[in-house]
This record gives sequence, structure tokens and C-alpha cells, in this order.
Amino acid sequence: YILREGITQQDNGAHILDVNVGLPDIDEPALMKEVVQELQSVTSLPLQIDTVDVEAMEGALRIYNGKAMVNSVSGKQESMDKVFPLIQKYGGVVIGLALDENGIPADAEGRVQVAKKIIAEAAKYGIEKKDIVIDALAMTISSEPEGAKITLETLRRLRDEVGVCTVLGVSNISFGLPSRPIVNSIFYTMAMQSGLSAGIINPLSEDMMRSYYSFCALM
Repeated sequence: YILREGITQQDNGAHILDVNVGLPDIDEPALMKEVVQELQSVTSLPLQIDTVDVEAMEGALRIYNGKAMVNSVSGKQESMDKVFPLIQKYGGVVIGLALDENGIPADAEGRVQVAKKIIAEAAKYGIEKKDIVIDALAMTISSEPEGAKITLETLRRLRDEVGVCTVLGVSNISFGLPSRPIVNSIFYTMAMQSGLSAGIINPLSEDMMRSYYSFCALM
């Protein structure tokens, strides 16, 4: 199933495959290693190792052929202390979540400050800014009416002031709303306009891919 899904996403234009095998009562370290190995035997796309299990993260990085993306580290000191040594040892591009011990900052300024903290801590391990991608965090507008505006401002400031690449789980913005594909695709376009480097999206969604290709043509 996973291999079929990976090939389908590749055929539909994905640039990177996000690999997450976390389920209750599953041996995540063993399954993550198996899935990474098997996927690399059928696709040449880079993989994004998506796990909060440090053992699974290290096992996958150890056997990975090439430079993996790692999803993720946060601004929490405990998280940085665990993840950065693995990136230093095995190499890779790491996604930094713009949240810390105080939770998700309610404004763009707070998220930018967390991003700067992650970048500064990474530098202690010799991890350069070019190998860090900050997740500006998309919060659903059904419960956070200002959520999209805050995320877009965060993207702009990370691009213009911090000079770092960014990523977003785009569809989070519409959780709990009707007409989600339309809301998602419009927000995706707005996010790219604001400096989004990488969107975590469903490449099988025509709405999302139309937004992406149209934006690329226009820009």
C-alpha cells in the first residue's frame, strides 16, 4: 500500500514524500526503517522522515541513502537537545516548528522569535540556516479567525527578515469547515505569494496542483 501510494504521489508531481508510520501499538522504529528502505528501492524522490520517536528517526537516518528531510524539531530545549545531534551526525534538512515550551505563539512576532532561537541553537551543532526549514504553523480559521493572517505575516517575515526557507501543513487552515479544497487552494496561493518554500499538500488534489502550477507560471 505504502509503495503504491508513494509512486502515485510521485506520478502526480510530488517533489518529496513525507513518511509517517506512527500508529498506536506499532513498532515504529522497525517499521520506519523498513518503509524507508523499501521506498528508496522504488523511487528516487527525497524522503521526509516524519516522527516524534527519536529512535525511529535515528534508525531511518542511519540507513537513508542521501540527505533526508526530518520532520521535526521544535523550539523546546528538550526537542533540540535530542534532534540536533542526529542531524549533526547523519546530515539532513530539519523542519523547525515555530513553537516552544510556552506553546504556539499567538502572533507572528512570537513565531519569528522561536524560529531565531531554533536557528541559533542549530548553529551550535554546525547546522547551517540553509538546512533549516521553519514551519510557520497553519491554525484552523474555524477556531482562530485571524489564524491565516498571522501565518501569512510569519511567512513574509521569515523570508524577508530571517532569510530562511519555510514549510506549512496547508490543509490545517480549513479544518472543520465546508468546501475545504477551495479554502485550501486559495490559502496555498496566498502562502506562496508570502514566501512559502514548501507546502505539505495532497498532490492528488486537482485544486492544489492547479494553484501550484498557475502560481509557478505567473511568477
